[in-house]
Parts: sequence; structure tokens; C-alpha cells
Amino acid sequence: MREEDLDWEEIGLRVGLEIHRQLDTSRKLFCRCTPELVEEVPKEPKVRRKLRPVQSEMGEFDPAALEEFKRDRTFYYLADGAFSCLVELDEEPPHEPCSEALDVAIKVTLLLGGSVVDEVHVMRKMVIDGSNTTGFQRTMLVGFGGEVPTSEGPVRISTVCLEEDAARKVKGRDQDLEVDYCLDRLGIPLIEVSTEPDIRTPEQAREAAERIGEAIKAVGGVKSGIGTVRQDVNVSIEGGAVQEIKGVQDLNLIPKVVKYEALRQANLLRIRDELRERGVSETDLIDCEPVDVTDVFENTDSEVIRRELERGGVVYALLLPGFEGILGWELCPGRRFGTELADYARRRGVSGLFHSDELPKYGISEEEVEAVRQRLGTEDGDGFVLIAGPEDRVKSAMEAVKDRAIMALKGVPAETRRARKDGTTEYMRPRPGAARMYPETDIPPVVIDEDRVKKLAEELPEKPWERKERLAEEYGLGEELVEQMFEHGVVDEFEEIVKEIGVEPKVAAATLVNTIPRLEKDGYPVDNLAIDHVKEVLRLYAEGAIAKSGIEELLGALAADPDSDPEELAEELGIVMASEEEIEEVVEEAIRRYEDEIRERGMAVMGKIMGEVMEILRGRADGKRVSELVRERIREISGE
Repeated sequence: MREEDLDWEEIGLRVGLEIHRQLDTSRKLFCRCTPELVEEVPKEPKVRRKLRPVQSEMGEFDPAALEEFKRDRTFYYLADGAFSCLVELDEEPPHEPCSEALDVAIKVTLLLGGSVVDEVHVMRKMVIDGSNTTGFQRTMLVGFGGEVPTSEGPVRISTVCLEEDAARKVKGRDQDLEVDYCLDRLGIPLIEVSTEPDIRTPEQAREAAERIGEAIKAVGGVKSGIGTVRQDVNVSIEGGAVQEIKGVQDLNLIPKVVKYEALRQANLLRIRDELRERGVSETDLIDCEPVDVTDVFENTDSEVIRRELERGGVVYALLLPGFEGILGWELCPGRRFGTELADYARRRGVSGLFHSDELPKYGISEEEVEAVRQRLGTEDGDGFVLIAGPEDRVKSAMEAVKDRAIMALKGVPAETRRARKDGTTEYMRPRPGAARMYPETDIPPVVIDEDRVKKLAEELPEKPWERKERLAEEYGLGEELVEQMFEHGVVDEFEEIVKEIGVEPKVAAATLVNTIPRLEKDGYPVDNLAIDHVKEVLRLYAEGAIAKSGIEELLGALAADPDSDPEELAEELGIVMASEEEIEEVVEEAIRRYEDEIRERGMAVMGKIMGEVMEILRGRADGKRVSELVRERIREISGE
């Protein structure tokens, strides 16, 4: 199936969102450390840890935690008293939750039209991928309910939570089986807004994510910049399974991620049906065991295999009965079913795999392929995979590949996947289950009283989507200009300027979203420009002291010399509007030069005269007024 063949309603597309944003508080969520990233990551001390899963209260293990445990990874944590303490190292109990962060979460809940809980209970969410020294992430439910509007209908809000951000990955070694983490990011307050799976199209997913992001930003108290916003997308189709796709950084990438994931699941369902039609059973795959074929590749030309053998590694092959042609089946652009198997193998510490649908290739000869087939006893229609590396890792990787091949008979396994820059995704781990959550025993519940909620409700800003409509109507602005002001985060400044200065709204908006960014692109230090600089320049324009064309030049000069007086600087730059007398003199001088030609050709000379006059005045005069004067004098001379 191709992307263009997808019909969202027909395939039953369902999408939910989890929008995360770091909060700009004075302390971390569960300690007094400053919630800022350091410019230079410390090299010492290093705290070495192995993390293990624990049973839930029902005696069950979370499947995602078990999968991580099988990878047998080692983690090193880089700590510094400037940004972390014993809480981050799990050597001291957590402190009470940050009150500032709670207030932000309450306000976001209210702005979205939701309800705030009476008591906030902290929970532990098991995470043993090394991103938290404790082996779990602390999270708390603050609100639930509400909705955001989209052009395709409202999207309901499921929950508003607060959680601690993860440690920052610095470096991975040996196929990521050893990882260094910096503890500066660990514990920074993170708000998470989750939706119900109400979204039915890829574009609606983007729109809903944008609306939620605008609401969080409108409340205030949030960080901005690279890495402060993370968007997870949950995607499923009818007959498929919910996939949690993590780390969609770019808002504009969301539609592509949704499309490719829907396409991937649709093709996995086709593979399931094809395998069943071929009569492949789970028993067929369970009975297959990896076979050592190292001797087949003793003199191989494959660089990958030769490198592993030189390190003392082995090569194993696994028969996949009935999988011929399936391994090379494209699921979405650039991703085949063989890629799915390779993702599972890589999680066990090998570099990847080769499969029979792509061989002979990569230095593996036809003779070697035939030798492997004979060793495995393949029949027509069978496929196989090859993995090279350390023997223990190869055996573990083969186990994972076999498990994934068995899953293909059932359709689409529920997974947590990582978004790639091209919109495709790759396997990370199984989706977690209910066994991963259990109560935090070190922090008592936080009671949220009615007075606190009422006080915060009085501080709520205007809903962003309602504000957009008002701006367009009240100030006569186009939708695109309004959207640009929200994207640049200058809406408050815009309204302040227009109300105080009385300048034309379109000029004020264009200055904020077009002129200043253009100056920055041209290398001007626009960080030196304060709101008062912009106000004063636009005031000069509104009073007729400078022309519209002089706004950019004056702002650029002020950026370079912010302590200058704008009015004096305009004089020095020669952009102060010319007086009526000066305009008349320049026009009269040009008329005298062309008087004979005017008598002969009349209005046909007007363009030439206007060009000279405006060049002399250099934008210091209103073109309409100059045109009136020139036209009037031509008529007097030519008699037209």
C-alpha cells in the first residue's frame, strides 16, 4: 500500500497527543537546585549504576522494563553541586513538589476548560533506560478534562500532569550498552498535556498540538528554545495497535509522522494476511533455532562480517519459513520489514543484520548465500537473516528477531518508537503496561484548596484561539499576520504598542514579525532593542516625523547604538520627513529641467520626474503627496 492510497476514515485512523514543555521555575520539581542546563558538562565524578525492574503490587513485571533489562546496560552519571544534589543521585528523599510548577499546571488545566484534582498524589513510573538514577520517573496528575478547538472539531483533553524531566544523554558507547548521562536536566519541572484519541487526520494532529502549545505558552512560566518542547504522538488504525511515537520535535513534522505510521501499520496488516495465506504458523517459527555459520564466512569479502570475526565474533543464521519476499517488503518510504527486524536486533547490542531478500550484496557472495541455505535446509519461499558479532549478543539478538517475526503473524505489535527526522520511526521498546506505575512513598499528597484555584483562575489569560479571532477583527489583520505574531511571541508587545502609540496595526505587526527578524538575519544585534525602542520609532512614524521606509533603517541604527536618542539619530541618518516647502522646491527644480519635454509630451514625462524627485528625497516624503504636486505642475505647463 502506498501513501496516496490511504483513506483516513476507511482505515480508522486514531491519534492522541502528549505535549511536554519545561517550566521556568526558580527550583527543580523535587529539590532546591537551579533548573538550568550547564554549558560545559563535567567529566567527574561519575556514578556507575545498573538498573533493574521490580514487580508491581500485583506481582507483574512491566514488558518495557523487562526489555530494557535484557539489554544489560551500564550507566554513568555526571554530577555537579552547581546543578544537582543528593536528590538527583537518589541518595536523599525528594522534597515537596515545587509550588510554582503546580500553579502553572493548575492554570493550564483551567485555561483548557478542565477540572483540578482535590489532592495531588505523586506516582512512580518505572523507567530503567538510564534516564533517571532511581529507575523510575515521578509524575503527578493535576487536572483532567477540557478541550481545544480545531478546524475538524474539538479534541478532548485527557489529563494535565507534572513530572520531572529526564537526565541528559551525553555519550553512548558500544552500541549504547554504556551511556553517560548529565544530571543537570534531571528534575526540571515538565508539564504534560495528553489528549483523548479524538484526532482523525494528520493535519488535525498538527493543529491540535499547536493549540495546546499556545495554551501552555499563554499561561506563562515556561521555558523556550531547543529541547524545551517535546511532542509524543500515539497512532493506531483499525486492526492495528497504538504506537507511542516519542520525540517529534518539529510541529510541522507531526503530519508526516502520522501518515508514515498509518502506512506502516497498514502494510504490517497486509504482511500478516500474506503470511497466513502462505500457511506460516507460529509453531513453524518457534521450532527454528539459530545456526552457527561462522565457517561459511572465513574468507568473506563482507567488511562488516570480517570486522566482527577479527574481533573474535561469530556469525549466526536464522531460518524464517515462508518469509521470502516479506523481508524486503516496504512498509513506508525507506523502511522495510527487514528494517523492523534490524531495529530489534540492534537493541541487543549488535550493529544490525542481513536478510535473504537483499542478498547477495554488501560483499556477501552468491556462494555464501547458497551455503547458508544448505546449512539451514531452506525450501522455496523461505527467508533467513544473518547476524555477526559477539556470541552472547548475537544469540540475544536472534531471540529478539524471532520474537518479532512471530509478532508479524498477529499483525501490529504495540510499541514505543522514536521519531526520525524524515518522519519515519524506529523501534525503542514494547509499550509499557499498568505494572509500571506505583505510588511514591516519600512524598505526602498535596491538598489543592478552592481558594488557590479561584485565585489562579482570576489570573488566566485570554484563550489563544479566541485572542486570534479578536485580533483579526479588532485590528483588521489577516490570518497569516496574526499567526506570525503568535509564532514570534510578540502579541502582547503588539497590543501594547498599538494602544500606547496609536500607530497603524498592520505597520506595528509587520515591524515585529518581519522588520526586526530581517535585521537579525542581516547581522544587526537586535537583542539590544527593547520594547521602548520600537515604540519610539513607531511613534516618530505615526507623527509623520519619518516615513515607513525609515522604520527599518532607524531600528537597525538603534540596535547598533541602543543608547542613542531615536529622534536625533533619525536626523543624523537623514530620514526625517521633508517639510512641505522642501518637497515643493525639489519638485519645482525637476519641473524646470523637463519643462520643454513637458510641453511636448505632457503626462508621459511624469514617471521620469517622479523617479528623480523620490530619489532626491530618499523616502522622506509621502509618494502620494509628491505625485499630486508633480501632476498639478505638469497640467499647468502642458494644458492637459
